[in-house]
Amino acid sequence: MGFFIQLTDAIAERQSLLVTGLDPNPEMLQSWAHRRGMGGRSFLSQARHWIKAVIEATADHVCAYKPSLGFYQSLGPVGLELLREVRELVPLGIPLIVDAKHGDLNSSSALASYLFRDLGADAVTLSPLAGQDIAAPFLLYPDKAVVVTCHSSNPAARILQHHPNESDPLYIRIVQECQRWGTPDQLLLEVGTSDPAVLARVRQEAPERFLILRSLWGEEDRLDALLEAGLSPAADGLLLPLPQNLLVEDDMAERAERLKRRIGERRDRWLERRPREGEACSLWLPEPRGGAVGAASPPATKPGTGPGRATAEANTMDQLILDLFDIGCLLFGDYVQASGAVFNYYIDLRQIISDPNLFHRVLHAYATLLEKLHFDRIAGIPYGALPTATGLSLQLHKPLIYPRKEVKAHGARRLIEGDFVEGDRVVVVDDILITGGSVLEGIGKLESSGLVVENVVVFIDHGGAADRSPRQRLEQAGYRCHAVLDIRRITTVLHRAGRLNNAQAAVLGEGVLAAS
Repeated sequence: MGFFIQLTDAIAERQSLLVTGLDPNPEMLQSWAHRRGMGGRSFLSQARHWIKAVIEATADHVCAYKPSLGFYQSLGPVGLELLREVRELVPLGIPLIVDAKHGDLNSSSALASYLFRDLGADAVTLSPLAGQDIAAPFLLYPDKAVVVTCHSSNPAARILQHHPNESDPLYIRIVQECQRWGTPDQLLLEVGTSDPAVLARVRQEAPERFLILRSLWGEEDRLDALLEAGLSPAADGLLLPLPQNLLVEDDMAERAERLKRRIGERRDRWLERRPREGEACSLWLPEPRGGAVGAASPPATKPGTGPGRATAEANTMDQLILDLFDIGCLLFGDYVQASGAVFNYYIDLRQIISDPNLFHRVLHAYATLLEKLHFDRIAGIPYGALPTATGLSLQLHKPLIYPRKEVKAHGARRLIEGDFVEGDRVVVVDDILITGGSVLEGIGKLESSGLVVENVVVFIDHGGAADRSPRQRLEQAGYRCHAVLDIRRITTVLHRAGRLNNAQAAVLGEGVLAAS
């Protein structure tokens, strides 16, 4: 069972969004141990009894446990043995998230192996400042998850986290970037704050992610405000910490149950106030992304949008273009295209599938367009777009089908592979739009099987603004085309970065040099 399923099952079974820390703080344990006649025992003995008591008292009222690795490491070898006891004590149906705040690249593979293989943890918290490479070794374990810390509640961190200004702070850039590292099933965000406004901004930037709140609330209205700011449209997606002071009380089970019930009542009331299914709720809609051909401009009045965010989006897409070039996706020479035309360059997107991190970023770029469309199934045009369509199917949780290039003379002799029913709406995914011929051929097969096609999404529109004939061909046939990039933008970015000389840039498109 994967982490995400395990977490959501625990939430549903216990009707709880609470997470319990298991950090045996010596100062916190003193009064608890004395009340139980264990004041003269060693700290290790006190910690062992406390951990067991907390788990027994809270197992019915929480959906995850989160011990801090640092507490156990500080005890030396016996501390790591104690952490193994934690793993044995936590019921297997409840996820164990090891709070490591790990940020060292050199030890990432070893730590991932220890936590996930040896210890049997289900997720780990990471520090994001080393970039995507910090998450990669942990994401190699498909049934595990990572939790990226995007904001700290430490007041001294504010000068860094809110730099350079409140309209485009660093912590929001972290939220935007780290979502490209893993799917919502694989990657969660930890938000250290007691400020509902900070939590609301993170939720707006990450509408599909589970957020783990790392803070304490002192008043009931603060809890209400945090729930309002952080809950997803389904009244979940937000995990809240069980207050540490509660974990040394004699009636911790009763207090945990009361808190769980209180949060549940507020979730119910919150759901009653939300718009019914089918009604718009702009708070949860992802903003249109920069760089998508034909995409509408995002409104500049919402928090976290405007010129700062648009620039960040553009920079992210420009970096993707450079990285695609650097792995050999653009070649110069004489190449025959599928249409029969001969070009003096060739774009080979098949290289992407051998670079998992880059492939995920490409999928994310596609997904920003697909999220705006309404469809029941994703269809990939064989063969180049099949890996992309498969990745998008997994990321967006939409069923995959595809039209065969040819019908086999044996077996089921299907024209369309995959499960579907007549009348299903299908979005067609391809890699490059050159003439539109292969897309229309695939659409013809889909429609002959009773499927409905309205939209086509491609990564690169070869013609772009300079040659709209392929788009017009699709539009005249009744289909809307959406593209992540076009040749003009690719050429401009590569030329400005020095990846292309003047002659190479001229090969890709006339007029680009003047614009650059």
